[in-house]
Amino acid sequence: MANGWSLIIGLVIVVIASAVAWIFSPKGDNQTLFRSTLILSFVACYLMWAITFMAQWHPLITPKRSDIRPDRVPQ
Repeated sequence: MANGWSLIIGLVIVVIASAVAWIFSPKGDNQTLFRSTLILSFVACYLMWAITFMAQWHPLITPKRSDIRPDRVPQ
């Protein structure tokens, strides 16, 4: 079962991946572009995952049971 630690663990993984991308990016004219692209990609993927995770972990609309028959509405 997922818990709140999943967000922290994911954040740590993204920070480590960003640091590795910063340190090991190839030297040259496009080093800044390469770093920016990788780090922004990591952050964007993390944010998308975290928002989806939070939306499923604490939904705004509570799910309703589908096995209960709806009440009959008098006409």
